[in-house]
Amino acid sequence: MNIKFSLKYFIASIALFVWMFVIAVFVGGGFIRNHFGDILIVIFIYCAVRTLVRNRLKWLWLYIFAFATFVEFMQYLGLVYMLGLGDSQLARVVIGTTFDWWDIAMYFVGCLMVWWFERRFFEEGIESSINRL
Repeated sequence: MNIKFSLKYFIASIALFVWMFVIAVFVGGGFIRNHFGDILIVIFIYCAVRTLVRNRLKWLWLYIFAFATFVEFMQYLGLVYMLGLGDSQLARVVIGTTFDWWDIAMYFVGCLMVWWFERRFFEEGIESSINRL
């Protein structure tokens, strides 16, 4: 694994983080807060990893899905409360407190988007992909 800083993935990570923060703070509910944010979080994790990992990891999208699903099941078990962080608003937002199968479905959608992006722009080559657009 080749570790090297990528400015484009760093900028994407920051942009996604800001977008997720705005959604978390200013959007009260509905599809954007409850589902779109779940898609964004897995894309954010992908970009954050790719900020430092130069090599394309073929199964990174699947590892991220497994991690997100694990965190979701920890919500089912009440991890925030088991850690004694139930009073921490930050911990409750970051780790989450409510299990939902739809969250897992949205993580999968986000990971499929990452997988498609990787295949489209890296396996086939960026130039040939852009020419098809």
